[in-house]
Amino acid sequence: MNKKLKTSLITALIVLILAGLAVILYISQRIPMNPPGTVGNTGGNINNNGLFCEHDGAVYFSNAADGGSLCVMDPDEGNVRRLSRIKIRNILCGGKYIYYYQQGSADPQQMALGSLPGIRGFGRCKQNGTASTTLTTDVLMKGQLVNNYLYLLTVSDEGCSFYKMKIDQSEKTELADYEINPACALDGIIYYNGTDSNHYLLALNTETDTASELWRGNVWFPVREGDYVYYLDVANNYRLCRYVLSTDTVEILTEDRVDCFNVGGGFVYYQKNSAVEPQLKYMSSSGGESYVLANGNFTNINMTSRYVYFQEFNNDSITYHAPLGSGTYSVFSPDL
Repeated sequence: MNKKLKTSLITALIVLILAGLAVILYISQRIPMNPPGTVGNTGGNINNNGLFCEHDGAVYFSNAADGGSLCVMDPDEGNVRRLSRIKIRNILCGGKYIYYYQQGSADPQQMALGSLPGIRGFGRCKQNGTASTTLTTDVLMKGQLVNNYLYLLTVSDEGCSFYKMKIDQSEKTELADYEINPACALDGIIYYNGTDSNHYLLALNTETDTASELWRGNVWFPVREGDYVYYLDVANNYRLCRYVLSTDTVEILTEDRVDCFNVGGGFVYYQKNSAVEPQLKYMSSSGGESYVLANGNFTNINMTSRYVYFQEFNNDSITYHAPLGSGTYSVFSPDL
């Protein structure tokens, strides 16, 4: 074999090896698309800061006992593992990935030194906590995952921006320069309330990015469950109601003024607003008699298939929990 031919063969071999490595790298970094019907988290959880998210037999959560770090556990609260020391909220799950808004470091030593550069933003990692990456550094108000798109409501000095972005970071498209809350999603539809002169119930079709009017109610924080849309009735002192889609009727669940609520597992939990006697209460999701779970002012009511989790107003260092339907609660202190 002459020297020229040998050099050509070596060059061709190097090119093939580099091409093969490039293909392997592309495949390893490619984000697989989600199965149809994927929704990142429940509307009720996202409206309560999205601190817990149940997906594929696991519960991903912001661990207040560990500085807000990203952790995972079984639905019965066993087998707790830390995935990241990033302090997170607005947890979404889809396919083999977790999405979240990172607020800084959950490491006490790093917190004492101040936030790490570039650590704030909306990010993603695998279910085991590896391959973390920041998708956008925009300040997130609320976000939702619908099929293969992230719908993000962000805020800046210029105001609000509501946009969608494919999970592989492509096809970023602004949909509105005003507030649209994407928390509640089902079957490719985002249900939200207007925020201008009325608070009608609106629906955004994520296939066409077109909005339509569903009902001229005075709605705030809509959450759909089956044939019902639970909401706060703005015109009537923010009482908790549900709108029946099939019959175009309203059912009043309580006359209490409500600060926040969540629904799931056959129960509704809500914070009664009162200067004299604020209470965290619960009832059947169909209404009826309500019961007091805790006296005081609570917020961030998150639910899984087995538990309800909540925090005191203006204190996110402690999370409390109770089995669904239970009348007693305790501090949630998972062992790492």
